[in-house]
Amino acid sequence: MHDSSSYPDDDTLLLDLDRLIDTFDPPPSGLVERVQFALALEDLDVEVAQWERADALAGVRSVAQGTITFTVSDLTVMVNLTKTGPRHRIDGWLVPEGEHAVEVRVAGHDTCSTVADDGGRFVLNDVPSGTTQIVVHVGGEGGRRTVVTPAVVL
Repeated sequence: MHDSSSYPDDDTLLLDLDRLIDTFDPPPSGLVERVQFALALEDLDVEVAQWERADALAGVRSVAQGTITFTVSDLTVMVNLTKTGPRHRIDGWLVPEGEHAVEVRVAGHDTCSTVADDGGRFVLNDVPSGTTQIVVHVGGEGGRRTVVTPAVVL
């Protein structure tokens, strides 16, 4: 028989295991911020667009500059990101074209918004860096559908 008093209790073992996991496999930086950011849209009736490229990585991607295309059913959102010092410029195009309301959400910052022109083009200057999503209100603000892109880190 073993003397059970020489073994740690369950709480002690779990605390030791927790410390071990935090040391060798810590949660990714910014995870809590990204989860809170995503949950902020939870109460909205939204459609989530997909990355255009089938081989794109899942989850939040870090993008400094370049063009990204998102699609959902009959809507395509193409954006070109340009770094302008510590901030970004977003040039975008929506298909089908039209005067759709566009919001850019950046975690920890106020929302930037604009309305695409009748050709579906929109521009947002001075967008801060951070975890970012684009929300499109098809048919204008309060339109019949709301589409949100996956999050990217600018």
